[in-house]
Amino acid sequence: MIRNVTRDTVLAEDETWALTVQQRTRGLLDSEGLAPGEALGISPCNSVHMVGMAFPLDVIFVNKDRVVIRAIANLKPWRLTRIYFTARHTLELPVGTIESTGTRPGDQLAWDPPGP
Repeated sequence: MIRNVTRDTVLAEDETWALTVQQRTRGLLDSEGLAPGEALGISPCNSVHMVGMAFPLDVIFVNKDRVVIRAIANLKPWRLTRIYFTARHTLELPVGTIESTGTRPGDQLAWDPPGP
């Protein structure tokens, strides 16, 4: 489970983590989408691309202390983000998650293992 401690909301109840180079490279490229309550955590990761993606995502960049650096709602396929040099982890979530949870830069997140 990934929680926004600052806002007392749940971002995802079911997360998968991409921790190896191969997992991070593949990401969600073979996926048909994320269901509500699902997330892909990518670590280490400080930027994402949507090249080859078939669906948009909400993307949250988080530093080593699990504080939100940037929250990008509805990132469309074939787009790129800039590099967030202080980001350590990236969360890819279904569109609408950022808005429904009120997640903003500066919010403290928490998750249980197996995430980094």
